[in-house]
Amino acid sequence: MSRMDWQSRTGRPLHGEIVVPGDKSVSHRALMFGALAEGVTHIRGFLEGEDTRATAAILGTLGVRFDTPAPGERVVHGVGLHGLRGSTDNLDCGNAGTGMRLLAGLLAGQAFDSTLVGDASLSQRPMRRVTDPLALMGASIDSADGKPPLRIHGGARLKGISYQPPVASAQIKSALLLAGLYAEGSTEVIEPHPTRDYTESMLKAFGWPIEYSPGKAKLEGGHRLTAVDVDVPADFSSAAFFIVAACVVPGSNVRIKGVGLNPRRTGLLAALELMGADIAVENERSSGGEDIGDLVIKYAPLHGVALPLDIVPDMIDEFPALFVAAAVAEGMTTIRGAAELRVKESDRIASMANGLKACGVLIDELPDGAMIRGGSIGGAHIDSHGDHRIAMSFAVAGLVASAPIVIADCANVATSFPGFVALANGLGFDLSDSVPSA
Repeated sequence: MSRMDWQSRTGRPLHGEIVVPGDKSVSHRALMFGALAEGVTHIRGFLEGEDTRATAAILGTLGVRFDTPAPGERVVHGVGLHGLRGSTDNLDCGNAGTGMRLLAGLLAGQAFDSTLVGDASLSQRPMRRVTDPLALMGASIDSADGKPPLRIHGGARLKGISYQPPVASAQIKSALLLAGLYAEGSTEVIEPHPTRDYTESMLKAFGWPIEYSPGKAKLEGGHRLTAVDVDVPADFSSAAFFIVAACVVPGSNVRIKGVGLNPRRTGLLAALELMGADIAVENERSSGGEDIGDLVIKYAPLHGVALPLDIVPDMIDEFPALFVAAAVAEGMTTIRGAAELRVKESDRIASMANGLKACGVLIDELPDGAMIRGGSIGGAHIDSHGDHRIAMSFAVAGLVASAPIVIADCANVATSFPGFVALANGLGFDLSDSVPSA
């Protein structure tokens, strides 16, 4: 992937009505469950990002046929639970941590060997949190000191376990539940904090018997999946950048349509409302077991808060955007309990702290969070470390900075949010995808 730099400058008040891309987490899971189902699954609202396309390409290599009648749509011709075919090719997840961790669970129960690989960033991300509990189920997976590539040996006889992950992670839970489809007996996951339940609700929609409640999920092996159509809601994590932008740019009034509002995903709304944000939910409805609504965000002055620990797991992907809100809020914002940010596409605590310090923001980095004293944001050159969420967060910061913010290494934004620059500029950003010559 070629390197790309952005420049973000003060724009106008943000006004308009937008639709952000489909939810990445739901898109990944819809592909996988559609592939393992009996029958044909029609996915609408599919995220046309590099991460989700990588998952589709892997499943295609394993014998699943996909049709693309239009952008944002996939027709999945399911092969059934035991219909995948092995391949000697490396299965390239690109930058998709969700794809790799979930596929590790799915492939652990197959009769054939598989090798999951990723790009340079993904190859540094921890996988033991998934491979260790899968090993307890009987899976045989080799790794490079706990990191990709993952070499999964087929033919393992899996058995169900009851597992309590050391960290709250929907990816861990989902990987074990996927392996549990192929295991003898029951597979149960009991979490330290409830995480998003996309996997559980989609399994239920595809007809697999499953018991779940916040923080717990349990299923038995030996059933089957039956194809259903899936409507993918707009991605809350993608909406987060525009939510924060409208909160911090004076005079803004933005509507984001059809956003997924799974309560295990929307901690950012609770955090911003504690800070004084003006956010309303309208046109609430349900689709495919998921809550959906329009978000209407109007500018309001923000103030610092001590973030409650109980909402941290419900907003782990949105913290880079929240750091920007905290940087302009009056007073101190304290974030604790977010050590998971250290092992994302970059060390997101360090990436945001270093970038905001370069912009003149007073911030103390903590092992599991940060203390941010709000005030003004200055211009600077920022390194996104190839992390899409860091890049988009500093694009938001540039809207309220006293001078331009130049953001290096933004090409990976295409993994989760293709078309971000055009959509942002249409709303009122002043964002260029290269630095103009002097």
